[in-house]
Amino acid sequence: MRESFHGELTKLGEQLTHMCRLAAESMRQASKALLTADLTLAERVLDADADLDQARADCETQAQALLALQAPVAGDLRTILAAVYCAEKIERMGDLAAHVADTARFTHPAHAVPAELEPLFTDMSTIAAGMADRLAERITSEAAGGFAELDETDQAVDTLHARVLGLITGRQWQHGVQPATSLALLARFYERFADQAVSVAKRLEFAETGELPPKPGA
Repeated sequence: MRESFHGELTKLGEQLTHMCRLAAESMRQASKALLTADLTLAERVLDADADLDQARADCETQAQALLALQAPVAGDLRTILAAVYCAEKIERMGDLAAHVADTARFTHPAHAVPAELEPLFTDMSTIAAGMADRLAERITSEAAGGFAELDETDQAVDTLHARVLGLITGRQWQHGVQPATSLALLARFYERFADQAVSVAKRLEFAETGELPPKPGA
């Protein structure tokens, strides 16, 4: 009975891993669509968001079944509750990637990101998607230390986000108010994607250790 139960817990982890990989790929493809003004790719990302929504629903259904049928306690209970929490956050990461793709679709055939800002958005995309990849690795291995690692990575995204805001509000900005507003929202999508990844890493570490990890440097 316990072997079957722990087998179901393993499947739950595999579902979360799959969700992380979907979120990472969505962010990569959405960013590519954004920076190349690729309408077809943007629409493909938007359509694929339903897959991540369904994955979250499947994860929650399995978790609820385990809670109802197995009455888990202690570490097992933490694992199941953490899975529900993480599934919600990862699904939100997919939504944020879809927002990037939707911006590409809305501005098509024009490019939403001016050439001088493309390197910043490329870097934000690479780092954010990489955070989702790292989460997938942490779910199937040791979660301890993942929060500190991703929290440090998140600071790089925060720095890029701040640089974008500084440029679009600076005196040398020549593209007008509406593009600046759109770019501020875009940068925020990346920043929030990274924040959600950090939240997942924190909850995974709590599920494994029973203690919420302290903020690095605190």
